Amino acid sequence: MPQTATQPPLEIAVFPMLSDNYGFLIHDPASAKTAAIDPAEAAPVLAACAAHGWQLTHILNTHHHGDHVGGNLDLKAKTGCAIVGPAYDRARIPGIDVAVDEASGADFGSRHAEVFFVPGHTRGHIAYYFARDKALFCGDTLFALGCGRLFEGTPAQMWSSLLKLRALPDDTRVYCAHEYTQSNARFALSAEPENAALAAQAEEVARLRAAGQFTIPSTLAVEKACNPFLRADQPDLRRRFGGAGMTDADVLGAIRAAKDRF
Repeated sequence: MPQTATQPPLEIAVFPMLSDNYGFLIHDPASAKTAAIDPAEAAPVLAACAAHGWQLTHILNTHHHGDHVGGNLDLKAKTGCAIVGPAYDRARIPGIDVAVDEASGADFGSRHAEVFFVPGHTRGHIAYYFARDKALFCGDTLFALGCGRLFEGTPAQMWSSLLKLRALPDDTRVYCAHEYTQSNARFALSAEPENAALAAQAEEVARLRAAGQFTIPSTLAVEKACNPFLRADQPDLRRRFGGAGMTDADVLGAIRAAKDRF
């Protein structure tokens, strides 16, 4: 169904799962469809649906890791929901019904999400971008003040993936899948201690966590100003992590390796 300017916005619910995962429900009022993004487990998803009075109709998966697809089959058995996931990795998405890629995008109710192929964390990772709603669901590729570990990909792949996401508008809300922000902030400050915007953001993150509040969503404006993994082409980071002949992707890889040791 084509999107129109008069459509009501997506309603987005954020809730915790497991030890540090976030669950997301997106509800399209125009069609009464509801999707869970990367459900680690079924019970919190069903509880969130009940709390909002929504009926689960879809699952949107970004990648195959168990803390992102663990609830797929149970939710499908209980609700009959359709499971949407990456065509690049369909064999590892439990219960997948609809495989999507950059060419197809993903249809959800009255919405159409752009799909970005963003390998690096895994070889088949995707992200969903709802442009009218300024909402990006990026799984474990981009975190608030961080990025995912390179389990199956290369620094060059991750840098290319992050550049795709960095190109989106500054007011894009970033819904990443884990509450890693405070630890990411500590590393980011060690990587770029002269960054005043980062220092201010780290203070805000500390305030939110001390109050027991979520740090998600972030915005791309904040990430572009503060996230060292999106800033691997900046001179200060290149001086600290780069060397003669190193590409931006090489610098990204050096920053990621330093984070892995941090």
